[in-house]
This record gives sequence, C-alpha cells and structure tokens, in this order.
Amino acid sequence: MLLLVAGIACSGAEHASAGRAGASGAWDALFPTLGNGGYDVSHYNLTIDYIPDTNRLKGSAVITARATQDLRRFNLDFAGLKVLAATVNGANARPTRNKNELTLTPARVIEKGETFKAAVEYGGTPRTLEDSDGAVEGWIETDDGATALGEPTGSMTWFPGNHHPSDKATYDIAVTVPNDADGDPYDVVSNGELTKRENQGDHVTWRWNCREPMASYLVNVTVGYFDITKGRTSGGVPIYIAVDPDEAEGAEESEDLVSEVVDWASRRFGPYPFSSVGAIIDHLPDLGYALETQTKPYFGSAPDETLLVHELAHQWFGNSVTPRTWKDMWLNEGFATYAEWLWEEENGGRTARQTFESFNNGTHPESKGIWEFPPADPPSGGQVSDPPVYGRGAMALHRVRETVGDEDFFAILRAWTKQHRHGNADTAEFIALCEMTSGKKLSALFNTWLYEEGKPKGD
Repeated sequence: MLLLVAGIACSGAEHASAGRAGASGAWDALFPTLGNGGYDVSHYNLTIDYIPDTNRLKGSAVITARATQDLRRFNLDFAGLKVLAATVNGANARPTRNKNELTLTPARVIEKGETFKAAVEYGGTPRTLEDSDGAVEGWIETDDGATALGEPTGSMTWFPGNHHPSDKATYDIAVTVPNDADGDPYDVVSNGELTKRENQGDHVTWRWNCREPMASYLVNVTVGYFDITKGRTSGGVPIYIAVDPDEAEGAEESEDLVSEVVDWASRRFGPYPFSSVGAIIDHLPDLGYALETQTKPYFGSAPDETLLVHELAHQWFGNSVTPRTWKDMWLNEGFATYAEWLWEEENGGRTARQTFESFNNGTHPESKGIWEFPPADPPSGGQVSDPPVYGRGAMALHRVRETVGDEDFFAILRAWTKQHRHGNADTAEFIALCEMTSGKKLSALFNTWLYEEGKPKGD
C-alpha cells in the first residue's frame, strides 16, 4: 500500500521527496499500538448524528494536524465503525483498515511542517469495549441514551484520531439527535462550553467547544434526559451540571459541593485550569467507576463527597497536566487520591498521616492489593487503574510531604500545575521539581515508593 511515484525506481534508501509512512503506534510501553507517528493533532471537529432508539451513529471527523516528517501515509486509531469516505486537504485519500488501525494514503506526500486537514466520514453501530477486569468503556448505551467513555482505549470506538495522551488537541463537537417518540428532545452534554442549541423540526443539534487542549481519553458525549443547573463558583468559574432525574435525590448538594471543592483546590493546587466546570450525573448504576472527563466528570450515579473531590482534582492532575505515557498514570491517580486525604484532613476528618497508616497497615477499605506492583511501573495496560497506582501513589506523595515539609510540598504542587498547564509531563520531571524546590536529594525515596517491589520497610 505504498504511494508510488511514476518513473522513479529506488534502491536502498528511499528518496526524501517520496515521504515515509507514519508509525502505526506511539510505541507506549503499555499500549504500543495506541497513538500514531508522523504528525501532531491540534484540533478535532466532530459532527455526530445519533439515533438512541437504534443505537446508530453517523459521524464526520475533521482533524487538523501538523506533519512531523514527510508523510506518504499515516494512521488513525479507529475501531468498528465503517469508513464511508476520506479526504486529505480536500482531495480523496485511500482508506485501508487493519483491526483498529485506519490508514489514509493522501493524493500527494504531506511535507514535514505542513499543516493539513484529514476528513473521515463513517457510520454504523459503535462498540462497547470490555476491559480485562470486566469494566466497560467506549460507546455505552444507557436506559435513555448513551455515553462515550474513553479511558484508556474507548474513544476510538466513536471517532478516528491519534488516541494517545501525549497528543492533546482542542475540540468542537456537534451532536444531532431526534426527538423521541413523544416528541420530546434529548439532551446532549459534552466537554467545555455549549455554544449553540439549534432546533431543526424533529431534530436538535447541540454544539460544544473545548478551547483548552484535551487528551482524547477525556472526551465525552452523553445523550439522555437531564435536569440542567447553571451557576458559578465563588471564584467566578461557570458551572454546568447535568443530572438524570432518577439521580436527583442523591445529587441535591452537587452544585454547592462542586463550587466548594473547586475553590478549595484552586487555593491548594493553583488556579482552576479550564474555562468552566461541572458534572454529568447519569443513571448507569452498574458502571462501577467514575471518569474525570474534562470540565465535567462523569458519574454513573450520584457521587459521594470523596468521589467528587477525586474526579475534580483530576482537572488539575491528569486533565491539565496529562501523563506523557501510560506508565505515568500515578501522576493522575496518586495525586487525585491524595487530594481526598487533604480534603478530609482540612474538613475535620482523619489527618493525611492517619490515612497513610491505615493504608500501610491494611485497615483502609481501599488498601487491598496496593503492594502488588510499583505504582510507576504497572506491568500491563490492564493494570493502570489498579490499587497501587492510587493508594501507593498517594502514599509516595505523603512521604514527600513529610520529607520536604508543608511549605515546599504545596509549593511543588502549585509549580507543577503551573509549569505543565495544558501540557504533558512525566515522573522524572516531577522528581526533578521536588528536588529543585526542596534542595534535597530524593532519589532514594522515589525509588522505594515508586519503583521497588513489595511493601517498603521501615514505614
């Protein structure tokens, strides 16, 4: 499937003007085929027509990207749905499929440094994926619609893209849904801000814009019936909360709590990094997890206070500062878990040291399995959300805090979110920041808590 240049025969090295194929993966240690090489995406414009009654979807993805090499062809991660047409810079491109890899061969070589637009039209019934532990992701039907949950691989089930967290982009998402059999419109909630709601006879189009860069696993579209509440935090951040009526009783205090947590976290971790905040509280009680979808965390049922703190903390740790690789997930989950400890400590509950001890001695209900592997070295992709990444990751942060002192520790957290705002970062960069800020050598501490097998001795 090479784009051949007529009249040119090559032996040995390929002539530079012929371009090279972009890599079919980012070669992440845990998910080697996720992501792709040869280009960086800056923007996705997604247009979706969805019919809840039949779970049928028709989509268009216009991807704006910059070539990082001369590109003869390039790949997009895409699972299940049928490709109907593809263009690059307005000219027909040849699509081919191999499992979850969609390869586009444009009419001409894309030169290194060139910005280009790839457009893919597609349709069908989107997939729901099941992880090794039985959890589901991807496009998931609910009792009154559907939701799209992307961590770690699910986003490729409903739009083609460069689905690795290292390639963040901005998004415009337009979703058109029909009125139901009673003539009532469905609601559509997504990331960022609602820019327009257009009534078109028996259809409604909802247009959402996410102006800050976002990793694709954090993209969400949720279709259903919701009670919408709008407001602002005391710090002035716009709030948009969508609650399924079946969860209304348990979610009565959500708006006030979202505002309170965001204002608290802004003091602790630095300014809130996005232009709005909120939550989607759906009725999907068997989901078994919540997800920190950007600007509006998704909950399958009304969350308790601790879970809401955890998912909102991710807006700083994971969403704004996104891991460079999947092995760096402790920078998401360890930090969000430690935010729970801090919230409890500062609101009349256990101190962080007491919570640390309960994990260390196995009395905490979430401590089971935290010593199975080092938190910064999950042995497989299926274990990036296992207990060591959360609990032992938080314990590592507490040991840093006790070693450097509160003043330096919270300065480190604020510097981390400022230096890597809307970007990517890794564990080595966090260690370097801790050592630079505190003036202490911390390699032994981090090696013990992040990389060594088994329970550390002496703690």
